[in-house]
Amino acid sequence: MKSKPLNLNATAQQTRVLEASKAMGAVAASKAKEIMKLNSQAAQKMTALIQEKVTELLQTSNPKSVFDMVHAQILQDAAKEVVEYQTAVLKTLGTGNQELVQIAQTMVEQSKEDLIHFVNEATENAPIDAAGFNSAFQDPFKAALQNFELMRAAMADSFGSFEKNVENMTALAKAPAQKRTAKKA
Repeated sequence: MKSKPLNLNATAQQTRVLEASKAMGAVAASKAKEIMKLNSQAAQKMTALIQEKVTELLQTSNPKSVFDMVHAQILQDAAKEVVEYQTAVLKTLGTGNQELVQIAQTMVEQSKEDLIHFVNEATENAPIDAAGFNSAFQDPFKAALQNFELMRAAMADSFGSFEKNVENMTALAKAPAQKRTAKKA
């Protein structure tokens, strides 16, 4: 009968949870930086586009041609920029989601392994005449393993639903732009 102190296992578990939390924070921070960069680029593009179009408008003397230019070019160009921006943001969110899925799945798997190790260690270190104890310990353990699988499945469904929402948003953002392009042609 060998015995390891449980606090060593707990320290290792806490370290893994801390590392996973740091990794999740790093993913969130990097995606926030990407979105900030996208915001800055979009603002610069829109400013340049507006300056260019205002210059063109100032050179136009006919009010009808000004209206046509605003309606036909400026609004369509702005809508195109907005769709490109939305697509880039949604792509960034999607890649961040994938990274978070991997981290979360790793955490669940490690927790499951820790629980298996803990139960095996506890049953190995039990006194010889503790068969009832081992049986009483194994049943909740099996239920806990099932709960791990349910949690993993729920997490996968949640992340899958998020990705589907991102894809739907991308499709909705692209649909009006495609309609305008078809009308223009």
